Amino acid sequence: MSEEICSLEDLDLQDPLGVRERRMPKRGITMIIDKGLGIAQFQDLLDTAGSYIDFVKLGFGTTALYPPQILQAKIRMAQQYKVDVYPGGTFFEVAFHHGKIRKYLSSMQQLGFTKLEISDGTVDLPEETRREAIYLAKDLGLDVITECGKKAAGSLIEVEGLMKTLLSDLQAGSSFVIIEGRESGENVGIYDEKGKFHDDFVSIMKEIRPFNSQVIWEAPKKSQQVELINSFGPNVNLGNIPPDEIFSLESLRRGLRSDTFFWDARRDQA
Repeated sequence: MSEEICSLEDLDLQDPLGVRERRMPKRGITMIIDKGLGIAQFQDLLDTAGSYIDFVKLGFGTTALYPPQILQAKIRMAQQYKVDVYPGGTFFEVAFHHGKIRKYLSSMQQLGFTKLEISDGTVDLPEETRREAIYLAKDLGLDVITECGKKAAGSLIEVEGLMKTLLSDLQAGSSFVIIEGRESGENVGIYDEKGKFHDDFVSIMKEIRPFNSQVIWEAPKKSQQVELINSFGPNVNLGNIPPDEIFSLESLRRGLRSDTFFWDARRDQA
């Protein structure tokens, strides 16, 4: 006779803040960075935390290193959990640098990707070329995510440049715009050399707020995640989350950690 499995759902304590219903239409996006997980690791990740993952970004140009059958297997596995896998923007930049944007976009579509990232973190990408790449990807049926910000150390994002890129990309058809933070979350984008938000963050936050649902903040560090949740709420879109930090972030979003335990009270007092 098999033992009955106790369900924690009976406690009704899985989402104390009441804002993280699974796959709710306006639930905040969680994007993780995959730097080379194998098939077994990836399956284990999806089995354990697939409900809390929306996008998996294959970091940098790692897409080029996978055997095609492994790459396609990861894409199919993720789709079973309603998770989208997409190639990191650096791979697009490599294609641009070698004059192969059209072939790159077509190849990504043929491999089975439904999303891809267009960025200029390392290269100088003309605005017209950026828009044209978005149009071409959309014509192939691909959902586009763009990224704003340079990857060089000390390259901080300014309000005016960010808003110009954001508005242009959204108008061209991008679904989301990522704000650069790299995998380190230090000395780049909106972060200083210690991983804290730089002085322009308050101004950026004010300008970004009307577009918050279309912005993904790269925030690999817990302190950054807490600050963004406190500023925009538990359903803020967050990216570059390490695979082993998914439960940690979801706990922050739900008020299952001390750092955001009283978030609801702070909201009501605002």
